[in-house]
Amino acid sequence: MPGGSISTTDEVAILARVRSGDSAAYGELVLLHAPIAKRTAVFLGAGADADDVVQEAFVKAYRALGGFRSEAAFRPWLLRIVANETRNCLRSRSRRSRREEIAAPPDVVLDPADEAVSLERRAELLSAVQALPEPQRLVVTCRYLLELDEQETAAVLGWPRGTVKSRLHRALERLRKEVRP
Repeated sequence: MPGGSISTTDEVAILARVRSGDSAAYGELVLLHAPIAKRTAVFLGAGADADDVVQEAFVKAYRALGGFRSEAAFRPWLLRIVANETRNCLRSRSRRSRREEIAAPPDVVLDPADEAVSLERRAELLSAVQALPEPQRLVVTCRYLLELDEQETAAVLGWPRGTVKSRLHRALERLRKEVRP
């Protein structure tokens, strides 16, 4: 059965067994769909992380089976989860590489005077961010220091997206006034 085809009726029966508590039946679904899940992860850019992405996707799918509509096809639903996990992996990899770039010593030797001004401006900006009221400081931290998008920031902070936008706008206006150009 690994990598082979299965009828929709058989898949529905396996899913029913999983829902009734037969965890070994989920292993059958994993064996059946793991090859296409891995190909999907690789094609979407997971590269060497494809196995980790697929494993995380299967775990999330298992946890979410209660919300899976039994009349829907399992494979497209699973592959949507694989695609989301691949996106998460790529986003994480991108953030990690940016942090590493920032932490790595520069290849170019900067003028010491320019470097001193740059460090001074960074310190001034961080000080101004720390002085913001907590809601504004949190939103600036999420958006710019943690590099989360608006939706992620809203989810992390538990705020509506509009609240994130308005607090970020107010925070940036305040920072523009307090930090000299």
